[in-house]
Amino acid sequence: MSGLLVVVSAPSGAGKSSIIAGILKNNRLKYHYSVSATTRVPRKGEVDGIDYCFLSEAEFRQKIDANEFIEWAEVHGYYYGTLREKVERRLSEQYIVVLDLDVIGARAVKTQYPESSLLIFIVPPSKEVLLKRLRDRATDCEAEIRKRMGRYDREMSQAKFYDYTVINEDLERTILEVENLIIAACCRK
Repeated sequence: MSGLLVVVSAPSGAGKSSIIAGILKNNRLKYHYSVSATTRVPRKGEVDGIDYCFLSEAEFRQKIDANEFIEWAEVHGYYYGTLREKVERRLSEQYIVVLDLDVIGARAVKTQYPESSLLIFIVPPSKEVLLKRLRDRATDCEAEIRKRMGRYDREMSQAKFYDYTVINEDLERTILEVENLIIAACCRK
């Protein structure tokens, strides 16, 4: 493998999806976005194979048993995982593989790929800003928002395990900062 795994993590609502979308628009680098598998139901507008690979719980468990995931975890009552074969194929083709993972998944990637991974943790300017973002995006009910906010302090404590922490106060500036971290990591390889 000679590519680079870039893991972007953040508390839910901190802007990681927007940041990932922004860096993927960069045509100077050879990016591939790794679509995670999940057992949660699709949100309105999500497409199987593009937003997530939606699996039944039985299908997901079969893949766990067959060691087909680089990492997997139960998050917010659903399973999420990164399919090994797809990622390793892109790495062998020298892609920068971008993964949107929680803190548990990020640590698993770093353990398995310590020399070819870059972990970036995105943080909101404050907990209050995060709560506002979650409510403004209007994709979750209030109980789900409370559940996500309940994980905030624990998730933030995991930032120390990442290679870099980036504050997402201004989206365009944050995208540029993340791109620069990726370019620097590529230059070190």
